[in-house]
Amino acid sequence: MPTTVPAPLPAEVAAAAAVAAELLDALQRRSTEGAEENPIPPSQLRALLAVERSEGTNLRLLGKALGSKPPAVSRLCDRMQADGLLERSLSANSRREVELRLSQRGHSVLAEHRASRLRRLHRVLATMPVDQLRSLTCGLTAFHDAALALHDA
Repeated sequence: MPTTVPAPLPAEVAAAAAVAAELLDALQRRSTEGAEENPIPPSQLRALLAVERSEGTNLRLLGKALGSKPPAVSRLCDRMQADGLLERSLSANSRREVELRLSQRGHSVLAEHRASRLRRLHRVLATMPVDQLRSLTCGLTAFHDAALALHDA
């Protein structure tokens, strides 16, 4: 008679997900620190990702997305513009507002970062059996859908 395994409790799954998130964070740090030719600081990476999600955003909205105060966001954007990662332009809607967009180099840096991250994840996933990869894919897809539904609610 086959034994049935009880379904894991949400708290157990959350604990396992937290451990996995810490490992993913470690992989992420490695990809920003050493895998790329010119590593990008985490604060700039977060800003690049936020601007990419909302091309044409302004400093106030970027600060809100990053959880940072306006002077810090302005200095961050100054550095990113000087590094050629970001472009600023006057808003067509308001002369007092500046729009932020990724430069071609900003897009390239994000593409390089993502490629590095994918290579690192692939190395880990290549060691897993196919049935576990299928289960992981199903679980991650369900997690993504649930997170989106919660975010949109």
